[in-house]
Amino acid sequence: MDTNKLTKQINTMLRPRAALIAYSTDGGDTYFLEVRDIDNEGVMSEGRPVTVDFINELIKGYSERHSSTPHGRIPTNMLWSDTRKGYEKYIWYNPPQKRMMFFKESLHIENAEYNLPGVIYEVSDERMNIYAYIDKELKPETELYAAPFFNVTGASVCLGSAKIDKPTEITYDKLLEYWEKKFWLTEFSHLGGNGNPTKSNLVLVTKAAKDAPFNIEELKPLKNLKLKDILR
Repeated sequence: MDTNKLTKQINTMLRPRAALIAYSTDGGDTYFLEVRDIDNEGVMSEGRPVTVDFINELIKGYSERHSSTPHGRIPTNMLWSDTRKGYEKYIWYNPPQKRMMFFKESLHIENAEYNLPGVIYEVSDERMNIYAYIDKELKPETELYAAPFFNVTGASVCLGSAKIDKPTEITYDKLLEYWEKKFWLTEFSHLGGNGNPTKSNLVLVTKAAKDAPFNIEELKPLKNLKLKDILR
């Protein structure tokens, strides 16, 4: 987008309402802020000192529109939540269930619902890892297995074709839903760099899970990785 077009778009969407002016001494050790209202004709009024309430409202309005920190009820399937800026990390699980899955035509696998083992999701720095598990009750010593899916190398997910808009109001429920959709609505297209994540051919393993429970004997351990190893 060229500068003139961008300027026109901004001017169409936004109107100036106030201007903040900062003053300081020559040494920069003392500062003063004033605000000047701007009327519909674009004329600034006389300046007045900025109040704490004004700054708080300004920060609140900005943070509500641009915050990426989730809030609200914490889902019962969430195992870990670190909302610190620069350290964001979220871990949650799905018990064994059926899921709709989509495949590239070249794999010759029907787009349909398939039985799955339990899965654990790990999201940090806009990246996703996914693991399988078989324990009926998750505990620190729960063993993690390679997720039996295409588009996954080790535990690292290759997020591809799904175009999912990130929610503007990020509750925990919406955050988890967003990442799960990015994985499950992506078209499965290729084996990861480690080859078959299952003991047998993944195409055959997947097809067999359409009308029968997923065969957990097909799962491969991930280098003795335990749940406690990712919960940190």
